[in-house]
Amino acid sequence: MRVAVTGAAGRLGRALIAALADAPFTGPAGPLAWDRGAFDLDAPAVIGTRLDQDRPEVVVHAAAWTDVDGCALDPELALRRNAAATGVLAEACAARGTDLLVISTNEVFDGTRTDGQPYRATDAPRPGNPYGRSKAEGERLATEAFGTGTRAALGIARTAWLFGAPGRDFPSRILDAAERAQAAAEPLRAVADEWGTPTYTFDVAGAIVDLLAEDAIAGIHHLVNGQVASRADWARDVLARAGLKVDVLDVPADTWQRPSAVPRWAVLEPTPLPAGEPLRPWPAAMADYAPLLLRAARARA
Repeated sequence: MRVAVTGAAGRLGRALIAALADAPFTGPAGPLAWDRGAFDLDAPAVIGTRLDQDRPEVVVHAAAWTDVDGCALDPELALRRNAAATGVLAEACAARGTDLLVISTNEVFDGTRTDGQPYRATDAPRPGNPYGRSKAEGERLATEAFGTGTRAALGIARTAWLFGAPGRDFPSRILDAAERAQAAAEPLRAVADEWGTPTYTFDVAGAIVDLLAEDAIAGIHHLVNGQVASRADWARDVLARAGLKVDVLDVPADTWQRPSAVPRWAVLEPTPLPAGEPLRPWPAAMADYAPLLLRAARARA
């Protein structure tokens, strides 16, 4: 199976390329790593040529503009990159009978529900910020492109609060903040009223490999690690794994003024994988990630 991954140089994209390279169904050639040179969100019209040249059977669309505050400052650019480009890709794939899996986000929901229940894959999107609106519109355009008459499959995989190498994820930022807090002899301030599901990129990548292996990408999937946490909970977990004795001060999200409104309740209900099990709890994933995280932190010091 020839599988192409857009955004192959990103955090999730790299995890996908690594997982697909080990998957027996991709063969000795492995996956097609489409970075910005192959699929540019600012110039998506050339994607038809790329599809005709590489002839993938499946495209996993992981490329996105994920700067939530940047999207709030330029919502039109967010729509072009996250919605219009996805629509162009979806139309090109549908016309060629190429399956498509679109990576999306928990931020297609506004996070205002107060009943303590997670958002399900069957819930209608209701975004609360420009980033979420751009991703929800991308989902809509892809669904429209894969309407009646196409023989190809469309899947949407929503995830949330991603962590994993490389780059500056939440755990790495917490370690940097802890260093500054120690130097100033102050507690580390962490948001206690934003709730979500921290999710390891390599677990998401593994889940996508399972969906591809079972020819089960069609539909909407919530690919998140189990167990709900606040940002402050997550920060304490990171500090404990690093062996850092830094006090954490719980603060409300509005302590910091941001251009974008972030969902307070960003919890997705995990979708079972083809084998019937959802992804593992996030603390177990953090245990696997911690050695890589701490090694990268030492290299930066």
